[in-house]
Amino acid sequence: MDSTIPEVAYDCSPFIRFYKDGHVERLRGTDIVPSGLDPKTNVLSKDAVYSPELNLSSRLYRPHNTNPDKKLPVLVYYHGGGFCMENPFNFQYHDHLNNLVAVSNVIAISVDYRLAPEHPLPIAYDDSWTALKWVASHVNGDGPEEWLNSHADFGQVFLAGDSAGANLAHQLAMRYGQEKLSGIDLTGVILVHPYFWGKEPIGTEGENLESKSRIDALWNIACPTSSGLDDPLINPLVDPRLDSLGCDRLLVIIGGKDFLRERGRHYYERLSKGGWEGVVEIMEGKDDEHVFHLHDPTCENAVALLKRIASFINEDKA
Repeated sequence: MDSTIPEVAYDCSPFIRFYKDGHVERLRGTDIVPSGLDPKTNVLSKDAVYSPELNLSSRLYRPHNTNPDKKLPVLVYYHGGGFCMENPFNFQYHDHLNNLVAVSNVIAISVDYRLAPEHPLPIAYDDSWTALKWVASHVNGDGPEEWLNSHADFGQVFLAGDSAGANLAHQLAMRYGQEKLSGIDLTGVILVHPYFWGKEPIGTEGENLESKSRIDALWNIACPTSSGLDDPLINPLVDPRLDSLGCDRLLVIIGGKDFLRERGRHYYERLSKGGWEGVVEIMEGKDDEHVFHLHDPTCENAVALLKRIASFINEDKA
């Protein structure tokens, strides 16, 4: 065997490959597309640094023809990718946010955070909280980003994400419930195909132990200091503080063909029956696979998913 060829520790093709020498080969989601006006949706975007110390940015979006005096709900979005892949500047997420902003009529902040395993969890949680604090720094109209000063309605702030990004959104809502952020009203949280997990299989998870072991391994790579698969960071059902979730409303979206669907459903049921005082809703796409809407954004079910999110955000205006 050629000793110069690095030995693979864990192969998660066609997404990512981890090597025993510590380096990572990301096989998708590394592309970057420019910001600007999207002619298809008439949504305008630009990039803004939220942490100069860490050189971390977000991509901001707003409808192009926004009235100068018009305030819009704020949507802070966290991308998925198992905490190890993707970025908010690639074509897939840029296209998704353009579509989401056009349908929902919001100002959106799509957050970049540092990726595991080079930057193991909880770093992504901390980066994401730093981004939310940066958003909150605009509440008096004198923050560094004029779009947020002029157009953000901080009485209507929503957190959203898909997969690992949905996990991030949940954990930030938990942190907000403990710490609050002055001037921000966390109105709602939107979790699309959330990446929650646990040590013991539930429901149909036991029917595919190969998939379960793959997801087990990915969590251990992303969070090597974790207490395990029943760490509240990955299994909110065991979190004794779950009832202190810091939002008024929550929407869980699960896919009928998503291997993570049981976790999303149990999370919904737990919030429905527990001591949390908010209102939780669920949407299930019977034939939907994990984050299908990112790969096929014009299909009927993806359009329906966007409309449900838009309806949830604009519920009080109906």
